[in-house]
Amino acid sequence: MENSLTVAIAPWLLGRRFVYAGAFVLFVIFTLSSYISRRRARRIFIAQNECRPIRCQYPSKIPILPLDFTWSSIKASREKKYLETLTWRYRNVGNTYSVHTPAKTFIMTIEPENIKTILSLRFNDFSLGERPPIMGPMLGNGIFTLDGQEWSHSRSLLRPNFCKDQVADIQTFEHHMRDLLRLIPRDGSTVDLQKLFFRFTLDSATHFLFGHSVHSLSENSEFDRTFEDAFDYALGEIAIQFRLGPLRGFRRNPKAQNAYKICRDYVGRFVEQAVALKQSPHLKDPEEVEEGAPRNFFLKMLAQATDDKAKIRDELLNVLIAGRDTTAGLLSNLFFALARSPDDWQKLREETSSLAGKPPSYEQLRSMKHVKYCLQEALRLWPPIPTNTRLAVRDTVLPRGGGLNGDEPLLVPKGCTVSYAVYAMHRRKDLWGEDAEEFRPGRWEGRRHAWDYLPFNGGPRICLGQQYALTEASYVLIRLVQEFARLQPRDALPWTEMVTISLSSANGVKVALTNDED
Repeated sequence: MENSLTVAIAPWLLGRRFVYAGAFVLFVIFTLSSYISRRRARRIFIAQNECRPIRCQYPSKIPILPLDFTWSSIKASREKKYLETLTWRYRNVGNTYSVHTPAKTFIMTIEPENIKTILSLRFNDFSLGERPPIMGPMLGNGIFTLDGQEWSHSRSLLRPNFCKDQVADIQTFEHHMRDLLRLIPRDGSTVDLQKLFFRFTLDSATHFLFGHSVHSLSENSEFDRTFEDAFDYALGEIAIQFRLGPLRGFRRNPKAQNAYKICRDYVGRFVEQAVALKQSPHLKDPEEVEEGAPRNFFLKMLAQATDDKAKIRDELLNVLIAGRDTTAGLLSNLFFALARSPDDWQKLREETSSLAGKPPSYEQLRSMKHVKYCLQEALRLWPPIPTNTRLAVRDTVLPRGGGLNGDEPLLVPKGCTVSYAVYAMHRRKDLWGEDAEEFRPGRWEGRRHAWDYLPFNGGPRICLGQQYALTEASYVLIRLVQEFARLQPRDALPWTEMVTISLSSANGVKVALTNDED
């Protein structure tokens, strides 16, 4: 019986083996043919675009496993010298160089033409890469974490909020400026302006976004610092994960997850109001909208555009980060420099004297050249977003970095991460002169800039809120120059980086402001 069963089953088993073997052979043939086809297509692509091998490679001790590159980045970040280390690498390795791992290739660049290609000319060849998984737990699906059609939808949703009428409505700034001035001592005592600037921009950003300010600067404020602390911690964690690169998968931080939740829940409190506002007949009622809020504040316009509560919350969080951190960082870095440049402070005093102590109008604000030069110089030395990355979604090309001299086209294979460092590019001496690391606003007299100056990114993803940020920073600068005759540093420490999503001073901005002319 058993023998007859074996005889009956044997052909069936043999047939199954042939099927499996045939399937395996077909799989191997398909895989090899696909590989050969891709290699052939890439060779044709390289020839058509006249690509050459990259000239510079990072000199890792173990070329295929650059742990020293990753470890030195982590170490530099802990010592608050990440941007200094980054700049040193470009100066000593090359303006465009590669870092190779067993899994993929990384290309690092500070060539203006390469950055123009990434952000504009070949915009559709790149995605945000690691940004969505790193920033998504905090920011959700907002303009800073989306690609493709979803990103286009977010941008079209937000764009009307940054029209000229909204940007030129500067009454909101004066509303919070009075709170800021009350907290600055006039007797020469030391004050950390950076702390005040971050609260000022939080107040103005929430006023602009929600129609209600959190009033963190107000003497009678009941503002809960839990949100502010969680917000700062969350942004710090995001920065760490970017620095860790492929090692971030090993990081577990429950405190960060809690911070993300606090921030999302805090903004979520306004979402129900946003949707209700769409149907409210009393939008101008003082109980609904705080005095001094923009007529078409962000919340109102978002609610009119969509009923999607998650979308409203995510976009509010995305814009809140930009509205608070980038402007506060700009002001902090600017005043750090101005405290050590009395000649520029005096020039600002002379320029603003025509206002006779009155707050500037939007037109007057825009006409002040040295105000503009000081802001541009601070943005050059300390761009709000000092580094950025993109992921190649198909084989593409950068115009510089290949060949013996590094001035020929370079292949960027699909899956390659490209990192560009605006901070380091803004310090290139061949672009900005031997004094590239010095604060010298006068360099902007008669100077035109293009892709060598990118404080607010460029191309289709150029910052929607850049004019709003510049208007707010200009207004604060002018009002403080009007109020105080002298600005003096009160610490001898050098500028030290604090890199989260944006860039500020790790040691704060400790100064004294007085009306003593002597």
